Amino acid sequence: MNKFISKIFVMALVGTFALKAGAQQPNAVSSNYSTADAFGPLFYTQNGNEFRSASGYPGPKYWQNRVDYNITAKLDEAGNGVTASVTITYKNNSPDKLPFLWLQLDQNSFAENSRGKQVTPNNSRYGAKGDKIDGGYKIKNVSVSQKNAAVKFSSIVEDTRMQIRLNEPMAANGDVVTIKIDYNYVIPKLGSDRTGHLTTKNGEIFAVAQWFPRMCVYDDVLGWNTLPYWGGGEFYCEYGDINYTITAPASHIVMGSGELLNPQEVFTAEQLKRWNDAKLSDKTIHIRSEEEVTDPKSRPAKDFLTWKFKMVNTRDAAWASSKAFVLDAARINLPSGKKSLAVSAHPVESAGMDSYGRGVEYVKGAIEFYSKQLYEYPYPMAVNVATNIGGMEYPGIVFCGWNAKKGSAWGVIDHEFGHIWFPMIVGSNERKFGWMDEGFNTFINDLSSEAFNNGEYKPRKADMNAIGKAVIGNPRYENIMLMPDAMREANIGVNLYSKPGWGLHLLRNEILGKDRFDYAFKEYIKAWAYKHPTPFDFFRAMENGAGEDLSWFWKSWFLNSWKMDQAIGDVKETKDDQGYHYAVRIDNLEKMPMPIIVEFKTASGKTEIVRLPVDVWMKNVSWTVNYTSKEQVTEITLDPNKVLPDSNPDNNKWKAAN
Repeated sequence: MNKFISKIFVMALVGTFALKAGAQQPNAVSSNYSTADAFGPLFYTQNGNEFRSASGYPGPKYWQNRVDYNITAKLDEAGNGVTASVTITYKNNSPDKLPFLWLQLDQNSFAENSRGKQVTPNNSRYGAKGDKIDGGYKIKNVSVSQKNAAVKFSSIVEDTRMQIRLNEPMAANGDVVTIKIDYNYVIPKLGSDRTGHLTTKNGEIFAVAQWFPRMCVYDDVLGWNTLPYWGGGEFYCEYGDINYTITAPASHIVMGSGELLNPQEVFTAEQLKRWNDAKLSDKTIHIRSEEEVTDPKSRPAKDFLTWKFKMVNTRDAAWASSKAFVLDAARINLPSGKKSLAVSAHPVESAGMDSYGRGVEYVKGAIEFYSKQLYEYPYPMAVNVATNIGGMEYPGIVFCGWNAKKGSAWGVIDHEFGHIWFPMIVGSNERKFGWMDEGFNTFINDLSSEAFNNGEYKPRKADMNAIGKAVIGNPRYENIMLMPDAMREANIGVNLYSKPGWGLHLLRNEILGKDRFDYAFKEYIKAWAYKHPTPFDFFRAMENGAGEDLSWFWKSWFLNSWKMDQAIGDVKETKDDQGYHYAVRIDNLEKMPMPIIVEFKTASGKTEIVRLPVDVWMKNVSWTVNYTSKEQVTEITLDPNKVLPDSNPDNNKWKAAN
């Protein structure tokens, strides 16, 4: 800009300031909205690097450590306990030396003097309610070796964490150590609604999870992730292979994560035939029927059997065991042509067709939908277990409330298996960012439910105006980026599940459109499969995949608890030979910007919707929408279908004077 033009520009600017200072501008409104807050450019405070790209995808030198487990375990039916030995092979792929290692000991949360018991309210879901047990791990032996040679170390246990202090640090870039631990523990009856056991008329159902010491994640974000386990915050685990064996009474059926390696050793001849038939059937096959549960001949005539499982490239494994199981199965058809096996294990009390008698159908429907919509299901089995756990997910196996019926049975199975994609495939840090699995899953559950069986359980359309009025921006609810353990338990359903789910629907339906959203979302899943994304990796990946700056949305919905309130200001009508002309002023009164959706209704009842992008709010608090019609407009309505979270819909309508 040359000096002369610059001087004129400055003089004009000074004149404008003087005008503003001297008199209020026409149509000025009182508003909480700030264009600088919403559209300020400095949203990302760190540049991409070689580990995490600016595009939101893993960088060329992204790394994560690996851990493999070999476990031998025995179920003590009479004592409700597990006795086991685990061999942990840990590989340090990081560029850092590791002088110490951290392990998770989740069962210690159920010890009498645990921090979890001290900070968890008595009426909480996240405790061992009513249990009078000597809970927690009883660790007998710990050894560390490297290349078959013993390694000198010391160790401490601090609540739900164990630290192993190595005399010589693990080397960077590929060093490996092996840790062996012998242990036992008592299974809590109600273990944070995530693990436990249920008494049925035909025997106890044991749902066994968080059942072995697991390595904490060491990453490029925080180093060691050592937040304690209290129940509200779930899990953050490394990937690797898990081989495990479960020895249980021969009267039991055991189902677990991964592939059952020895069905010929643990089923009767007839059950083995049915098991193999199920792998070829799209219809449910009864491996063990209701009538057979009380028939001793439905199990091999032995005292104990050992069930062998293998789970490849997984972050965890869980299992269930009971002599009360009805067992059903059928084939799952995957997009690539591969097959998996849908399995339902439940007591006779849950076997009706209004409940888990349709369990296999529900498992199959959910897995096939998500495999086509998102990313192919990776495991050889998908097992649903009906027990006394309201709903909890692990790789390849879920635990669901045994008394769920009809839509509730579908809903809990669909939700828990949706978690295979978030966080079992996309391995986010649930302990810190619960919305990255619960919220994403809530969103995809709506899509799955709409598709299942021609909409049998199609969800009711949300009234986002009502939600905006009651929930969005309500100071009762914490920011959804807060750690789950720091939230009021009553708010977790909104903060972690509903609000992020609503947000993704807004992005898909009202901001980006389905094509751009679905493409970016699938690319995010593909890029971060079996890896560890952060919230900002997700934000960046969606922006890059969709080609849109969404920082205003992340600020509004995720980083802050802003409200939205668009209002119709004054409406000016003029008429000429071309028809009726309307200038409608829309005011943005709260912190959250959103696209404008305005409906015009004419005297004959005809309606037309005009949409404007969120960009109109980049430098404006008010925006005029111009509309021309051959006939007179009688009503103007903002957001007529109530798809935006407007906190004050009372100012969304204008009617012509009679």
